[in-house]
Amino acid sequence: MTTPLNAACERVLREALRGNPAPPWQLWLEALTEATHADSCSILELRGADLVPLAVHGLSPDALGRRFPVVEHPRLQAIMRSADVLRFPAASPLPDPFDGLIPNAADHLHVHDCAGVPIKGTNGPLGVLTIDALRRGTFNQKSLDALRTCANLAGACLEIIERLSRMQDAMERQNLVSSALLQELRPDQQFIGRSAPIRALLKEIDTVANSDLTVLITGETGTGKELVARAIHYGSTRNDRPLISVNCAALPESLVESELFGHVAGAFSGATSNRRGKFEIADGGTLFLDEIGELPMTVQPKLLRVLQSGEIQRVGSDANIKVNVRIVAATNRDLAEEVRAGRFRADLYHRISIYPVQVPPLRQRGRDILLLAGNALERNRASLHLRGLRLAPASQQALLSASWPGNVRELEHTISRAALKAAADGAGSDRIVTIEPPHLDLAKPRLEQTAPAPEQEQPIDTEGLTLAQASAKFQRGLIERALAAQQGNWAAAARDLGLDRGNLRRLAKRLGVAQ
Repeated sequence: MTTPLNAACERVLREALRGNPAPPWQLWLEALTEATHADSCSILELRGADLVPLAVHGLSPDALGRRFPVVEHPRLQAIMRSADVLRFPAASPLPDPFDGLIPNAADHLHVHDCAGVPIKGTNGPLGVLTIDALRRGTFNQKSLDALRTCANLAGACLEIIERLSRMQDAMERQNLVSSALLQELRPDQQFIGRSAPIRALLKEIDTVANSDLTVLITGETGTGKELVARAIHYGSTRNDRPLISVNCAALPESLVESELFGHVAGAFSGATSNRRGKFEIADGGTLFLDEIGELPMTVQPKLLRVLQSGEIQRVGSDANIKVNVRIVAATNRDLAEEVRAGRFRADLYHRISIYPVQVPPLRQRGRDILLLAGNALERNRASLHLRGLRLAPASQQALLSASWPGNVRELEHTISRAALKAAADGAGSDRIVTIEPPHLDLAKPRLEQTAPAPEQEQPIDTEGLTLAQASAKFQRGLIERALAAQQGNWAAAARDLGLDRGNLRRLAKRLGVAQ
C-alpha cells in the first residue's frame, strides 16, 4: 500500500534522477510530519563545517536562511556522530537548534521530543534529518522507522544530485556558481535567497563566470555587488588565482596610478623602491574595481589603454609589462548618465560594460528578507551566547513591510541592533530571546526623509568687491555648501557641482577652501 510518505519520497527521488538540483524536499517533509505527528521537520545538508537547511516544515520562515555550524550545536553534532536514529530524552540538557522557531508556540519555546538521523553517502556524511515536537512522548518506534527510511532515501537523492553535477562539469557544461560560493566563501559571504530576482541573478552569473568578458555590476548601495564579483571569480577558470579588490573611491587622486600600475624607485617623492601595482598582483586572476564611477578623469584614459593592450607601465618607467587580468567593475551610479554629463569617458564605459549585471534591491526580493534575517539572527545568537534568537510574528511582518534603502547591509545592521536591545531587555525565557517590533525601531523616519531642507541661500554681499573677487566669493560659498552637504566627501561634492574631482580640489585650493 502506497502511503503519502512513500509517494513523496518517490517523487523526490524521481526528480533527482531527472537532474533537478532542487527536488521537492518540502513535499517530503510535509508527509514526514504527518507520518510522525511532529510539529516540525528539517533536512539539513552538510556544507563544509555548517549544516544548511534544504527545506523545513513547521518552522519560522527565517529558519531557511540560518546556517548551523556543527561545533556550535551539540544536538546536531551528536546526530552527525550517531550510527542510527538518535532520540533525545525529554530532559536532555543539550539545547535544540530549533527552540523558539516553531510558530504559534509562544508559551512552549522548548522542543520536548526530538529525534534525528545522519544522512550518509558512499564517501561520508551528507547531512541530517530531524523531527521535533513540543509534547513529550510524541514519537514512537513507527515514527523513528519512518525517519530512518527517509534519511536513507535522502542520502541516495543527494548522491545522485552530486554525481549529476560532476558529470555536467566533465562534459564542460557551466559550473554551478552556487557550489563555488558555498565552497569558497565564508558563511557571511554567501548568496541567500530563493526569490525570482535572485535566481535570475545567479543565472546571469552562471552565464558570464566562465568567460573572460569584462563585467560591470550595477546596483544600489548595500545590495551585495562585491559578493557578485566574488561569485564571478570563484565560478571562473581563474578561481585558483588572485582576486584583488580596489576601492576607487578611497584612493587619493595623486596615488591612483601608483596603486593600479605600480611605480619605480624615484618616480615621485617618497617612492624609495620599486612597487608592484594591483594589475601585476592580480596577474592571471581577477581585478575588482569597486566604485569605478569615482575614478578620476585623468586616470580613465590610462585604464582604457591597459584594457585595450593588456600592458601596463609603472609610474616613472617606460617599460611595458604584459598582464593577463580579468576586470570586474562595480558602481552604484548610472554611468550612462555620467557619460552624458561629461563626468565619465564614453569609450571606457563601453569597454567595461561588455556584460552588465544588475543586482536587485532588497525591496524587490520578497520573502528573501526573512531568509537574510534568519542568517543574521543565527550569527548574532552565537556572538551574544544565547540559547535561541527569534523574531516575533509582528517583527517578521515589519521587516517585510520596510523599504530598506540601505538594502542587505541595512537589514543586517538592523538585526544586530535589535538582537542587542532584546537581549538587554531580557525579552524571552531561558535565554531564548524574542525580537519584538520596538527592538527593530523601524518606525523611525529614514535618513533621507529626515534630512534637513537645504538652507535658503543668502545673497552675496558684493559691495566694494571687484568682479573677480565677487566671483571667487560666490564659487567658494558653493564649494563649502556642497562639501557640507556631502559630509566632506570630495567625489560626491564634485558630482553635485558638475566637476571632475581633481578640478574641484585644484579650484578649492586656489580659492582657499580648507582641505
